[in-house]
Amino acid sequence: MKIKGIKLYIISMPLKLPFSTHLETVSDRESIIVEVTDVDGVKGYGEVVAFSSPWYTEETVQTCYHMIRDFFIPLLQKSEIHHPSDANALFNKLKGNHMAKAGLETALWDLYAKGEGMSLSKLLGGTVSKIPSGVVVGAKTLKESIEQIEQYLQSGYKRVKIKIGPENDLQIVSEIRKRFPDLMLMADANSAYTLKDINRLRALDEYNLLMIEQPLQHDDIINHAKLQSQLRTPICLDESIVTFDDAQNAVELGSCRIINIKIGRVGGLQTAKKIHDFCLEKDIPVWCGGMLEFGVSRAHNIALASLPNFTIPGDISASSRYWEEDITLPEVEVTDGIISVPVGPGIGFEINEKRLKEVTIKEEVFLF
Repeated sequence: MKIKGIKLYIISMPLKLPFSTHLETVSDRESIIVEVTDVDGVKGYGEVVAFSSPWYTEETVQTCYHMIRDFFIPLLQKSEIHHPSDANALFNKLKGNHMAKAGLETALWDLYAKGEGMSLSKLLGGTVSKIPSGVVVGAKTLKESIEQIEQYLQSGYKRVKIKIGPENDLQIVSEIRKRFPDLMLMADANSAYTLKDINRLRALDEYNLLMIEQPLQHDDIINHAKLQSQLRTPICLDESIVTFDDAQNAVELGSCRIINIKIGRVGGLQTAKKIHDFCLEKDIPVWCGGMLEFGVSRAHNIALASLPNFTIPGDISASSRYWEEDITLPEVEVTDGIISVPVGPGIGFEINEKRLKEVTIKEEVFLF
């Protein structure tokens, strides 16, 4: 992989509808698009999925830009990369900053797959041509949530995730379950609970939830094991899993029965695949989480979700779910709840250059 240059785009686009959790409401989405060009003019694309403020993790768009610009690109300029896994090992000389690492590493995976003339899905070991799509409801009121669920079910989505907290959990879950008794339903708590809330969480067992995602603190594994031992409903860990060791420890301690794999959160495709392979061996189902992404990151998620242990529909919805116009061609489409896995080289999507230019607020080029 002989790199000629890297271009960073900071982009910003309004969401069609605000997305709310108990932590934050997102109305406008910033991101960084990473474009890596080799000496033959082939381009690979990645996306940094950090938010503008540190409500989900400590990383932000600005901290990621700083790390890529001032540390990770200089590391690449001084090194020889034969395979994207080389970059993964190189970047891990520096601590943390997983979303910054992933934005650059995924661009290298796309570039490498294109150089090999194969789809990213096939390169990673994907085994399916179609994946089921799930969707997240981030409305502020119960009425709005029910209206959104009805719309998504009409569009064929296979699984719905709702946001809960101690102030509204039983009311929301019971009403939604009453309206949709057969819905594949999961609840995401985004660390809203403590072990003192165990009785509230145990009360959710009667609603046949697919899982409760990240009920306790974002960096906790120990207390989740205590909680899981008291619940029939599977716990899924999200924010707690940022390294392969986290996943291994969580499984060995019994902290969860399901793991959400987000490429950005774990530092790239190399670690995401390693966690997948471990969970497959341990019979722990995994699914691909979403980050209100643009089309580039969605494309990487589709490739990852084609691996065999992604048995639960992920948060990979259509581009039109969030954007009036996405930055990829074609846009990600969902038909009867199903997404087709691209077979073309790399991520299988082209960049909509016109749209990218319209939403770019800053760009910078780095030559090798």
